[in-house]
Amino acid sequence: MPDTSAPIAVEMRGITKRFPGVLANHKVDFAVRVGEIHALLGENGAGKSTLMSVLCGLYQQDEGKILLAQKRELSPVQIHSPSDAFDLGIGMIHQHFKLIPTQTVAENMILGLKDTPFNLQMTAIENRIRDLADRYRLEVDPRAYIWQLSVGERQRVEILKVLYRGANILILDEPTAVLTPQEADELGAVMRNMASEGKALIFISHKLDEIMAFADRVTVLRSGENVATVEVSNSSKTELAQLMVGRPVLFTIEKPPSQLGDVVVAMEKVSALNDKGLPALDNVSLEIRSGEIVGIAGVAGNGQRELAEVVTGLRPTTTGRITIRNRDMTHQPPYQFIQQGVAHVPGDRLGMGLAGNLPVSDNMIMKSYNREPISSGIFLRNQMIRTFAQNLVKAFQVLTPNLETPARNLSGGNQQKAILAREITAGKNLTKGDEPPFLVTVYPTRGLDVGAIETVRRELLEQRAQGVAILLISEQLDELLALSDRIAVLHGGEIMGIVDAAEADIEHLGLMMAGELHI
Repeated sequence: MPDTSAPIAVEMRGITKRFPGVLANHKVDFAVRVGEIHALLGENGAGKSTLMSVLCGLYQQDEGKILLAQKRELSPVQIHSPSDAFDLGIGMIHQHFKLIPTQTVAENMILGLKDTPFNLQMTAIENRIRDLADRYRLEVDPRAYIWQLSVGERQRVEILKVLYRGANILILDEPTAVLTPQEADELGAVMRNMASEGKALIFISHKLDEIMAFADRVTVLRSGENVATVEVSNSSKTELAQLMVGRPVLFTIEKPPSQLGDVVVAMEKVSALNDKGLPALDNVSLEIRSGEIVGIAGVAGNGQRELAEVVTGLRPTTTGRITIRNRDMTHQPPYQFIQQGVAHVPGDRLGMGLAGNLPVSDNMIMKSYNREPISSGIFLRNQMIRTFAQNLVKAFQVLTPNLETPARNLSGGNQQKAILAREITAGKNLTKGDEPPFLVTVYPTRGLDVGAIETVRRELLEQRAQGVAILLISEQLDELLALSDRIAVLHGGEIMGIVDAAEADIEHLGLMMAGELHI
C-alpha cells in the first residue's frame, strides 16, 4: 500500500469531452499519486477510455485542465498529441494493441521515436529490451515477429514499448480483457513492481476481483461523471458494483434444470490444424443436445479457437465427421452452416464479429440481407432494414445513439449485445419448424462490466430454456460452472474429460486443464 501522503503525479480537473450526440465526460475530477495503482472503474461506455484518451493526447478536452508534477509542484500542461504525452512521461497501453504484425518486437519499440539514428544499432536496442523485460518480469523475444506472439506476449510488448520510452505515468486500458486468469495475475504482479519503483499506474477495468486484488484506490465513473473515489481496502465488490451501475447487481444467476432434447450437433473423432499447419484438434468427439449448454474449459491456446471454427465451417477438418441435426456437414462451407441455423458469437468482437466502420443497422442484417423481408431479389429495402434493426436493438437493449452509428463506436457490452441479437435471431429464422438452432459463443463476457455480464449470461440461459443447443467457450471457470450443464476440458487439442457441471470440482478441472485424463 503506497503512502497516502505521496505527492500527486497527475491531476485532471473538470474535464468535459463531447462527441456528436454524446457527452462522454462531464466535469470529471481525477488524480493519481506517485507509486500507486489507481483503478478507473465503470460500465462499458461510462467514459473511462475517453478520459484517459484525453490524458494521453488522443483527444483534447472541451473544458477543464490537466496538471502534471514538474519540479515538485503541479503545473498546467497542454497535451495535443500522444507525442506530447510521451514527452511528459505519460504512456498508454491500449485495449486494442497498436502493433505492426509484420515487424519484430524491437522494430515496434522504436517506431516513431524522435531520436532514432539513421544507422540503427539493433543489437543495442534488443539488449535494452531484454534488460527491461528482465527488470519488470515481462519475458519476450526482441527478435520475434508480432504475428508469432500470443495475445499475452503482445500485451507485454505494449507495456515494454511504453517503458522503453521512459514513461512514469502508465495508463493500462482494460489490460486483462484479452488475458487468461494466469496471465492477469502475472500482470498484477508486474504492476505492483512498477508502482514500487515510483511509477503511477492508472488501471482501467470493470473486473471487480482484479480491482480488489491489484488497486490501491478506485475512481468510479457512471454516465461520464465521477461518482466516487474510494480506498479499495475500505470498500467491497458489492459496494463498487452498485456505484458502477447504480443498482444492486446479482453475482450469481439461478439456473433452472435443463430440458434436454435431441442431439443437435455431433463431432466424431474430429482433428484439425492451426494456422501454422500444426495439430490443433486431435480426435475430438462431442455431442450437444437441444436445451443444453456444453462448456469448454482449458488454458488459452489448447484448441478452443480451432474447435469453434471447425463447428461453424470456418476451418476444415483433417479427419472425422461433423453432423448437425443428422446432416453431414463435414467440409461444407460456412454459408451452409449458417443455412443450418448455426450462429456464431466470436471471441474477437470488432475483428470478426462486427464490421466496425459500418453502421449498426448494416451489422444487424449481415445474416438476413439476402432474403425477405430485408431484400427483394437484388434490391435491399431500406425501411425494412431500419425496422428489423430497430426491433433487435429494442429487444436486446443495445444502447446506441442511432442506427447509423458505426459499430466501432459502441461500448464493448453493446457490441456484444448487437452480435448476440443478430446471431440468435438469424439462427432461429434459418431453422425449420421446431428444429433448434445451434449457438457457438466464444468468451461471451470477456471485457464486459458486471452489468453487461449479467445481461449476457441471462440471455444464454434464456436461449437454453428455449431449446437452443449452445457451445460455450470461456476462460472463466466460475462462468462455466454457473452456466454449463456439462463441461469438456481441452488440453493440447484433446478432450481430457467431460463432467457434469453440477458435480464438477475446480481442483479436478484444473488437473485436466494441465493434461491429466479424467477417468
